[in-house]
Amino acid sequence: MTDAPTLVVGLGNPGPKYAANRHNVGFMVVDALARRVGGRFAVARKARAEVCEARLGVGGPRVILVKPLTFMNLSGEAVGPLAQYFGVAPESVIAVHDELDVPFGELRLKRGGGEGGHNGLRSLTKVLGTKDYARVRFGVGRPPGRQDAADFVLKDFAKAERPEADLNIELAADAVEAIIEKGFVMAQNQFNAPK
Repeated sequence: MTDAPTLVVGLGNPGPKYAANRHNVGFMVVDALARRVGGRFAVARKARAEVCEARLGVGGPRVILVKPLTFMNLSGEAVGPLAQYFGVAPESVIAVHDELDVPFGELRLKRGGGEGGHNGLRSLTKVLGTKDYARVRFGVGRPPGRQDAADFVLKDFAKAERPEADLNIELAADAVEAIIEKGFVMAQNQFNAPK
């Protein structure tokens, strides 16, 4: 039996200015996972990322939780060296990211496919050399009225949205664990089911 890890990449932007933005839900989800396993992030300077190595449960599967410090559009530049260092194939990478095309309050699990204009995913795809990695798509919905999508994702969740956002951060962490422990298809069937 192999003990190869799964690389779980939370997509976001580093620094307190962006910490609570919709665009940073990937960071929020990997933070939740780190809390669950009692892990701490440390800066891996050569990879330009914060990294937390852990196991899901006692003797459970190995995970490498990653928060790139390269800013969203260059996320792949942090992930590529880590995938190489840990010997992680693209099919063992899970990207957690905000998704405009999924309604707020919903999650969608997907493997492969397009990036839908998401520059963080585009950067990952370029570095991994394939689109065939798992994605946990955290729905943030479309901006209201004529607000620009880029401005919308770089704003914090509204006060009224925060309780549901917090709940969905935990649900997205559950989805990551399910992909690793049960396999992608079973996790997809569980989390993509209509509410």
